[in-house]
Amino acid sequence: MDDKIVLTGVKPTGTPHLGNYIGALKSLIELSQNHKTVMFIADLHALNAEKDATKIKQHSYEVAALMIALGVNLENTILFRQSDVDAVYKLTEFLMNVTPKGLMNRAHSYKAMVEKNTEAGIDVDAGVNMGLYTYPVLMAADILLYNSDIVPVGKDQKQHVEFARDIAGYFNNVYGNVFRLPEPVISADAGIIPGLDGRKMSKSYDNTIPLFATESELKKKIMRIITDSKTPEESKDPDESTIFQIYKHFANENEIAEFRKMFIDGGMGYGTAKNILFEKINSVLAAPRAEYERLMANKPEIDAILNDGATRASVIANATVARVKKAMLG
Repeated sequence: MDDKIVLTGVKPTGTPHLGNYIGALKSLIELSQNHKTVMFIADLHALNAEKDATKIKQHSYEVAALMIALGVNLENTILFRQSDVDAVYKLTEFLMNVTPKGLMNRAHSYKAMVEKNTEAGIDVDAGVNMGLYTYPVLMAADILLYNSDIVPVGKDQKQHVEFARDIAGYFNNVYGNVFRLPEPVISADAGIIPGLDGRKMSKSYDNTIPLFATESELKKKIMRIITDSKTPEESKDPDESTIFQIYKHFANENEIAEFRKMFIDGGMGYGTAKNILFEKINSVLAAPRAEYERLMANKPEIDAILNDGATRASVIANATVARVKKAMLG
């Protein structure tokens, strides 16, 4: 992958939590260290669900500050707001004309809405706007616009890349080999990251730990983690403990082995275990948190980085649209 272009997008739909970091953001940051990366803040993708422009703008700043604070390599990475590159609108329109409706009918997001409406006994398309329905075409435009080779995705997002390949294939069959076909790379499975109540960490369950919570909030959240009733003296199963399951994603191998032993040997209460988890997470995130807070207090600095990224991205994107326009319109 050394000479490959990696593309990824992050939707600005809320404050990221530890589950987001462990499941996706951490690996994206690592990829950016050694690979040419195109990373966009997917504000256009937020439009079909979020109607408050102020929130989208604020969350976009948060995503940008977060990625920078976590250490994305800005020498290797073009970081920008999706909506700041006009070519994405143009390519989406061109791709609409080669994309079969049947393909859109099979999109996971649309099918989920249809199934939900069917179960509720209402019109199958209730609540479905064209932004949701044509979401995969915009996603294909994102992927194809920057000549990307590799698109890291979770298993549940693999369809987006498959659709982009399908749409590129339809186009190339009619107009010649204009697009390269990107490959999905399934992100390493971090497993289910448990939340405060033991269920999957999710905003819908209100059981998350915000990634850049203040030190006091972080400690308060961790102390709320639900545990069983075992006494400090009793042996405990680390693999059944939310505390241990989160800890292992922030510690090194020796620390993980030692913490596991403390669970199994007994003699450690859950209060002590929670304090150990807090100290470890805080030690890893303290510096990025401080940088995040500094950036959010200096939004012109974020704007400068995003504007520079949009300028660089537009050079690539405009060349792609020029090829497409020539192929389709002469």
